[in-house]
Amino acid sequence: MAEDFVPDIVIRRLPSYLQTLNQMAKEGLHTVSSVMLAERVGTTAAQIRKDLSYFGGFGKQGTGYSIYVLIEELQKILNLDRIWKVAIVGAGNLGRALSRYQGFANRGIDICLLFDNHPDVVGTQVGSLVVRHVDTMIADIQEQAVKMAILTLPGEAAQTTADQLVMAGVGAILNYTPTTLKLPDHVHVEHIDPVLQLQRMMYYLDED
Repeated sequence: MAEDFVPDIVIRRLPSYLQTLNQMAKEGLHTVSSVMLAERVGTTAAQIRKDLSYFGGFGKQGTGYSIYVLIEELQKILNLDRIWKVAIVGAGNLGRALSRYQGFANRGIDICLLFDNHPDVVGTQVGSLVVRHVDTMIADIQEQAVKMAILTLPGEAAQTTADQLVMAGVGAILNYTPTTLKLPDHVHVEHIDPVLQLQRMMYYLDED
């Protein structure tokens, strides 16, 4: 069982470990050492062992880890042993692309609601979803017990929309807008800004 406090940076690394372990399982491997896993992930064996130690001992000295046991344990730690319903707010190009992405379904993610406020968009079909008006967002989210949401709408509407999501009971928001959200401490927010990411990458490029 996890300790009361696990650093966020550790949680951020766990999905990468899980993805690598799943690939190893597909290759027919049954056990893995911390050294082998570290080489695949791009970290150190000591880091692997330290991260996993927050959640107990999963390996045996000299024999390594059972890949299938470790996959199962990481899925439990990350709460991936259930299906999580997710709402997308903003049915523009990005919101539509995310709602159609087939890679979510086999990773415990069910994109079940898609919202917008533009009259030309509301009521249209996007994949298996019909775009709903944001006026019904709180009620719809509560009805389907949605706990996660993705914001893909204009930045000026982000804070107000996020506040409504919190009122509806959403506890985690993936924010694709350039707006920094101010929300209660119990709400987990991840910001994804492609511009900032590209600007960070520019630092590592050589000048011509």
